[in-house]
Amino acid sequence: MSNNNQLEKIRHSLSHLMAMAVLKKYPKAILAIGPTIENGFYYDFDLPKGKTLSENDFPELENEIKKLISQDLKFEKMEFAKATALKKVKGPFKKELIKEHGKAGKKLSFYQTGKFLDLCAGPHVNSTKEINPEAFKLTKVAGAYWRGDEKNKMLTRIYGVAFEIKEELESYLKMLSEAEKRDHRKLGEMLDLFIFSDLVGPGLPLYTFKGTTVLKEIKNYINSLQKEIGYQEVQTPNINRAELFKVSGHYEKYKDDMFRVISHYTKEDYYLKPMNCPQHTQIFSSKLRSYKDLPIRIADFAQLYRDEKTGELSGLARLRCFSQDDGHSFCREDQIKDEFKSVLSIIKKAMDTFGMKYKIRLSLWDPKQPKKYLGDAKTWAKAQQVLEKILIENKIEYFRAVGEAAIYGPKMDLISKDSLGREWQLSTIQLDFIMPERFGLKYIDSDGKEKTPVMVHRAIVGSPERFFGILIEHYAGAFPLWLSPVQINIMSVGSTHEDFVKKLAEEFKSEDIRIEINIENETIGNKIRQAEKMKIPYMLVIGDKEMNSDKLAVRIRGKKNLWQADKKEFINAVKNKIKNKSLEL
Repeated sequence: MSNNNQLEKIRHSLSHLMAMAVLKKYPKAILAIGPTIENGFYYDFDLPKGKTLSENDFPELENEIKKLISQDLKFEKMEFAKATALKKVKGPFKKELIKEHGKAGKKLSFYQTGKFLDLCAGPHVNSTKEINPEAFKLTKVAGAYWRGDEKNKMLTRIYGVAFEIKEELESYLKMLSEAEKRDHRKLGEMLDLFIFSDLVGPGLPLYTFKGTTVLKEIKNYINSLQKEIGYQEVQTPNINRAELFKVSGHYEKYKDDMFRVISHYTKEDYYLKPMNCPQHTQIFSSKLRSYKDLPIRIADFAQLYRDEKTGELSGLARLRCFSQDDGHSFCREDQIKDEFKSVLSIIKKAMDTFGMKYKIRLSLWDPKQPKKYLGDAKTWAKAQQVLEKILIENKIEYFRAVGEAAIYGPKMDLISKDSLGREWQLSTIQLDFIMPERFGLKYIDSDGKEKTPVMVHRAIVGSPERFFGILIEHYAGAFPLWLSPVQINIMSVGSTHEDFVKKLAEEFKSEDIRIEINIENETIGNKIRQAEKMKIPYMLVIGDKEMNSDKLAVRIRGKKNLWQADKKEFINAVKNKIKNKSLEL
């Protein structure tokens, strides 16, 4: 048994022990669900009227869990038919699950620990002696709608983390503490990058002048990379006839996650688009194509819309409105390898620029759930074989992940690691034999016959908005110079220096350097602290000495000492760092 499997069992077992501890405190609490999640577990409770749980209760609950662990309790699996299972549980939540999953002739799985019996598919440890009582911790309390639907009852969710040894827990808690300081939602507000408005709606961010500057820099850089390998930008509409998505297959698979648009002048269904690929097929099919024209590479930064559940929205990490650095290449089969190689080359360049390590995941379909996907097993086998061969021939290290494919084809997903060691799925390259067939796309081959092109879907950072949130946390808000919304803050020592500060600011602006000035009637110490708080890369302190020479008193973000720099040399150094997208100041 691998450590990962054992850790999964430990975390799942702790969710049951936590439920036992909560039931001891509030015997009338009703249980909902208690699964494992990344690094830990949670359990949802419907607490008795007037009763609450907070982080103040954690020491009591943790002590009770440790007592249960010390008793060497066994986790015994039991199975019951639907009718019996319904009698074994209390409350509407477990009953709903039993009615949903309890098919005729099929028994439902339960686990008993001491006197505690819970509907559960497992897995669990054999005994609590396999759990290290010093390697778990309850972390937070949150509200959670039953099954993530705001129409359902709000439950109390308790989260916990667990590991096999104490040192792993301590290391994780240290990272968690640092992650909380870097929370992009808090930093986004503090640094004046974006806001959310109740009047606008959840999951619909508004980007300030500064936030828009960073977003534009991300998009402009991605656009420059994709131009290097032959992609040309297009613009496509945000609303489309439902028929477009019916042909592509997205209507069948994603209808419930799409926003429907109502027209006053037609009864025909329209939808806000959740992706760009169907529109790009129409650009390809708009004229007769020859094999000599291929590959045709199309890029699009259009806004996309997905009807996410309110309870699942999370800052910029999950939105209802966002863009993607979406690109599609229509190519011949003999061009697939070169297309993948060129996209992989710019993805590597992007990750190096942003200072992120990464690994490649080969995302495959799940043959046990063919209804999740479009196309037949033969087409999938062919596409997956082609993709894996590309990875092997290019000596690219990868790991396989069954069930992570797109609905129309397998993909290479780039899993990036940020400065805290957290992993994010960003870039993706997907091989699609299915959508071109569904849309009847054709080109004339060298033999004069019609052939169907292959479609390669690709994204470099995925959603720039989501990536923006990741970068805020990756850099802890201290963006490298080229990305910083304000690159230099010029501050006056006194009122006699104000005009010189304004003149100097115009000189820097003429060099396309983003400048902010501070000529308020405050001490220079306060001005420096304000600029440090806003994480501005460079501060220029202007006093009598600086007014009367070509020297500048420069303070670098995070450093206390001022250093003297020649003005022209400083400007050239700043411009070079911006041009080269340097990570160092």
